[in-house]
Amino acid sequence: MRFIHKICLVLILATLSARLHGAETVAVAAAANLAYVLEPLNAEFAKTRPDIAVRSEIGASGSLVAQIKNGAPYDVFLSADTEYPRKLVDAGGAEGASFVTFAMGRLVLWTTRPGLAPTSIEAIVRNESVRKLAIANPDTAPYGRAAVEVLGKLGLSDIAKPKLVFGENITQTAQFVSTGNADAGFVALSLVLSPKLKDKGRWLEVPESLYAPIEQAGVLTSRGAANKAARQYLEFLTSPAARKVFIQFGYGLPELHLSAQ
Repeated sequence: MRFIHKICLVLILATLSARLHGAETVAVAAAANLAYVLEPLNAEFAKTRPDIAVRSEIGASGSLVAQIKNGAPYDVFLSADTEYPRKLVDAGGAEGASFVTFAMGRLVLWTTRPGLAPTSIEAIVRNESVRKLAIANPDTAPYGRAAVEVLGKLGLSDIAKPKLVFGENITQTAQFVSTGNADAGFVALSLVLSPKLKDKGRWLEVPESLYAPIEQAGVLTSRGAANKAARQYLEFLTSPAARKVFIQFGYGLPELHLSAQ
């Protein structure tokens, strides 16, 4: 609860500061796979709306929903799936008419360990020298759920179970791999294509047939529904400029449509 209160205080102070300087503000709660995508996205948004200040926080989708339900002052929620935004709408915490799918996530198996080649998922999981296999917490992170689904479909769940280490979110999971604290891990393609990580290690894309589509969706929170700038930001995510950024980071693009909930 202290963490949530701290986030609220930071966002409130940022909002007050922006208002004093005459700028509109948008507070965005974004799934961790978007960690490196937000900066170029926000830069593109600023080209057309330099008068709007965007403040972003990242975390596991489920954790962000809990924060919003507990009063965290976010205007826009960007999830790694469609389930969490819909649950937030059902709970009265978001505006259903604003719901939009903006990107399709892709999962990869990544390693930075010298001499370890990700030739196949089965080879990595069965490799006796691979003692720690990182995935995001499947209870709160959609990419973690996808990783569990992959292991199950390949019949590798029992072999993988004693090796699994869980990141709080997909960004922490990638940190486990990048620092060598895990031998390999299932992470978002957007992370390994980021400027910070793109030249580090080797990765193998997981066939999309092995996991349910990772449809990433956004919604205005109840607080953000009254914020015109927040609505403009959410609409921007389906613009040609934003879609170009998503492609750059390895995302697929969904058909554009709004879905009233």
